Amino acid sequence: MHVISGLAEFVSGHPQGRLPQQTRETISLLLLDLMAATAAGLHGPLAASARKAAADIYGAGNAQVWLTETRLSVAGAAMANSAAASALDIDDGHRGAAGHAGAGVIPSVLAVGQSIGASDEEILDAIALGYDVALRVAASRPTSTIETYASGRWVSYGAAAAAGRLLRLDPNQQAHALAIAGAEGPIVFPTGSSKFQGSTVKEGIPPAVVAGLTGAYRARAGATGPLDLLDNPSRYEPNLLVGGLGESWELQKCYLKPYACCRYMHAAIDGILKLRQSGRKIRRLRIETFPQALRLANERAPRSLEGGQYSFYFSCALAALRGREALQPVDPNALRDAEVLQLASLIELDVSSDFATAFPVRTPARVLIDQGEGLEELVIDYPLGDVANPMSWDQVANKFKNIGRNSLSRQRQEHIISAISGLGTAGFAPLLNALSVSEPFNQQ
Repeated sequence: MHVISGLAEFVSGHPQGRLPQQTRETISLLLLDLMAATAAGLHGPLAASARKAAADIYGAGNAQVWLTETRLSVAGAAMANSAAASALDIDDGHRGAAGHAGAGVIPSVLAVGQSIGASDEEILDAIALGYDVALRVAASRPTSTIETYASGRWVSYGAAAAAGRLLRLDPNQQAHALAIAGAEGPIVFPTGSSKFQGSTVKEGIPPAVVAGLTGAYRARAGATGPLDLLDNPSRYEPNLLVGGLGESWELQKCYLKPYACCRYMHAAIDGILKLRQSGRKIRRLRIETFPQALRLANERAPRSLEGGQYSFYFSCALAALRGREALQPVDPNALRDAEVLQLASLIELDVSSDFATAFPVRTPARVLIDQGEGLEELVIDYPLGDVANPMSWDQVANKFKNIGRNSLSRQRQEHIISAISGLGTAGFAPLLNALSVSEPFNQQ
């Protein structure tokens, strides 16, 4: 049997409504976190351009574009929502996959589910299965074979799995859905081929969503794909792909992000926030990290929010001088903050041999800072939001309130939080209703 067929049998055959309670609770937490990321990114140029393009290309339908009054086709709504959710790089991630599944899977599930009138149990199952397939594919790649850590390279598998489950594809159709999505998903530029990580291409998640959805719908219509796509053990570790299916759920291994920047730098930011003394002049700031972190663009003076998300220098200087809330989310005016840019120009960034083999299991950092009383040092192995250092429901709700404050009124935020906390009893209808109304943008 082809590996992809084994995944397809799992997706099609998993009993409906049999998810463990802890998995259901994790889905609620991931939904809350993703809605926070969406609210924060909603009005930025990346998300706004995606919404306009989705309307122009994919047309109207009955799937909701979140936090607006617009309804588009399945592909249009899913693409637009995935763009908003991933715009500020504050969406969930997974250490083994070294990327982000939620911004692709959840928009796909809700768009298809709303379009076909799926039940609450069907939606929950599709989310769990979509995450599982996407993350298994990504995590099964030997590090030496990975050309890019952009999530768009593998999120299409999760979108196809989730959509196929909702469309009730049989195992053969589901296998072809995955094969089509994997074969035709975005390549995304390889790591190191471009330094423009601040462009709106970023992770390649929105086109991966479209590819995954297209794969599922085409397979239902009789299209076929290359079923041996995941069979090469030198490129995909079989046990990581299909071992223990259903025994544990990969979404429970996801991390959450308190800061709007690449996860690679969160440990450094945590260390800076612990050591910083507000108002004290920083005489020296040195960051030691793992080798892959130096492959980021790391502009000292980024010209866009996307560029800032991939810059240790900028994000760490911002944290050191302006504190936690300056990264929840980042105000575009910070890109022109002379004091922040001055510190960014002085920060030392280097690899530590202590962390040479840490990635992707860990993203640690050592922070050394002199604020006038000598050099202080702190090592952070597991940044806030990691599975080993998790964020609670209240912390995620507070994140939502902080980063969504310009897009949503506090009353609307509480409405969404309440709807997600009540999923177990009231289902998805209150949440979809709460996401269907727009509010004026409070640009500060």
